[in-house]
Amino acid sequence: MRQSLTLTLVALAVGCSSDAAFTEAYDSGSQGAASDYEPSASTGDDDETPPPPETEKDFYALAPAQTDKFVFIANPGRGTVTRVNVETLAVDTTPVGNNPQIVLTTPDFATAAVFNEDDDTVSLIDADTLQTLTVAVRPDLKRMVMSPDGTWVALWHDLSAVDDGEEPDGVIAFNEVSFVEVRTGRHEPLAVGNYPHGIEWTEGLAVVVSDESLALVDLDAEPLDRELVPISDDFVDPPAAEEVVLAPDASYAFVRQFGAEDLTIVDLESRVVSRVPAGANPTDLDLTVDGRTAVLVARDANELWLYDVADPFADARTVPLSDDLVTGSVVLDPTGKTGILYSTAVLQAVYAVWDLETDTITPRSLVKPVQSLSVGPTGDSLLVFHTVDNQPELPTSDTFYDASALTMIDLSDFGKTDVYMPSTLKGWTTASNGEYSYFIMEGQPMLGVLDWGRLMVEEVSLSSTPVFVGALPDLDETDGDDPPAWVSQEHELGRISFYDADSAALTTITGFELNSEIEVQ
Repeated sequence: MRQSLTLTLVALAVGCSSDAAFTEAYDSGSQGAASDYEPSASTGDDDETPPPPETEKDFYALAPAQTDKFVFIANPGRGTVTRVNVETLAVDTTPVGNNPQIVLTTPDFATAAVFNEDDDTVSLIDADTLQTLTVAVRPDLKRMVMSPDGTWVALWHDLSAVDDGEEPDGVIAFNEVSFVEVRTGRHEPLAVGNYPHGIEWTEGLAVVVSDESLALVDLDAEPLDRELVPISDDFVDPPAAEEVVLAPDASYAFVRQFGAEDLTIVDLESRVVSRVPAGANPTDLDLTVDGRTAVLVARDANELWLYDVADPFADARTVPLSDDLVTGSVVLDPTGKTGILYSTAVLQAVYAVWDLETDTITPRSLVKPVQSLSVGPTGDSLLVFHTVDNQPELPTSDTFYDASALTMIDLSDFGKTDVYMPSTLKGWTTASNGEYSYFIMEGQPMLGVLDWGRLMVEEVSLSSTPVFVGALPDLDETDGDDPPAWVSQEHELGRISFYDADSAALTTITGFELNSEIEVQ
């Protein structure tokens, strides 16, 4: 019997801030909707509707940033950033630009970088003193990432971050990246290829993947220097490059192009572009945890292609996939032992477990199709978010028909709990020790608590509608205590709550922008 749990709130909603690979906000770059795709053996038939790409959603468009002492949380409606002391839960707020949308912190915990979308600025905040340097960047950017060493942030107009129905605001160039040096505030805009999708970093080099090229940006040059490397022989209608991953030693860049039948490899020293065979229509590319193998999902070939990162021109090893499902994406667990295979391009209520040691593929059923999924930080749990749309075989009488849902799965024995939710998820997080996950929902004053030890969910009432949710870092991994969760909420003077899963206690700070008192619930 399917174990299920219904949350008993009136008009309960489960939402998610999604990060789709492409949206249909602008005509260029749109790849269609999931329901358009019927799986086929090949993409070569001109009469077939081109299948859409997979969509991998990170749910962290407005995520907080943590240091060893502080958590920084953007307050878009108030033009401020809140700093929470992890040890004392003391709260301080500082003004930034209009509509802050992303906060990132440097690895040395010294600086928080804030992207203010409506002002086209980046605020660089000293973590200890809250002194702020504001830097103007190019207009109408949507995404910001930080280099692993914290030296640079880069921003671009990523179509995946555009909300459905959002119209362009003025003149937009779709090939610009703003680089900001975090220490000095130096701003260097560069033109790269059309429609940048992402950036990979290595020592002294940023690799920007765009539809038709890689831009290799020399970060040690002043001013910055960039070299464009075309990655397609077809200059009229090239397949869109969607992903790039770098070999751990930065010897090669591996580039996946949607709809192609090969994998592009760029020698980062010689700049030579080569291609090696791949299965039909590669739709996902990842490195194994040890960095030794590049894993390519060939969706239309129904295969995994495995490449030796140290010798990528050697024959790839292929793993046939189950005929019981369409596979377009893979998520590898942090232990490197298991992969989770699924697709967001078709309405199928199935996923598969890939044992990397034996190459065994085991399909398993789900209550609804996959919108997104995540393996827990210890590799023991799988959290699946489902679409509102139904799989074709789901009867209209089913409890989950036309409803959102999430599923908790214990990967040790595949016990699961299906959770009914009549609306969309707004955000979620998992504590670093993997014991609890937390979620918030659109328009609903509650925090959902997922207890992985019991495979159960609890509701915690909030004083107002939640905005963001996160978990504080675990300051002592040996004390057996679970790190608290936090949830910021709508309030004209600021409101944030902290939830202690060990004691089930909720502490709420209201009006902290005017240094108001703490309310304990």
